[in-house]
Amino acid sequence: MPNNFTDYEREAMRTAPPTRSDTDDLILGALGLAGEAGEYADHVKKQLYHNHHKDREKALDELGDCLWYLTHAARSWQSSLGDIAYRNSIKLRRRYPEGFQFEKSINREEWR
Repeated sequence: MPNNFTDYEREAMRTAPPTRSDTDDLILGALGLAGEAGEYADHVKKQLYHNHHKDREKALDELGDCLWYLTHAARSWQSSLGDIAYRNSIKLRRRYPEGFQFEKSINREEWR
């Protein structure tokens, strides 16, 4: 079982289909991520608006599928989940140096 991003990426790529080009990797990552995020959103919608029961296993499975495609998308940019997490944490610290604030989320100053 993977216990960090590097181990997970190795496991995810073990089950990746062969691609013919960097463009194939890019498209597979983007379309797969959009599709799986949509499945997760649909699961939440059904819970909230169609009286479906709260299914933690289903939700986590869909999020795992998102992670699989995110791994593939990162690879298409010659990057890793660890690098993406690091870059995002830097962006969030710049955007919200004191932590999240509603006012700053509405009236954001340029943070880059």
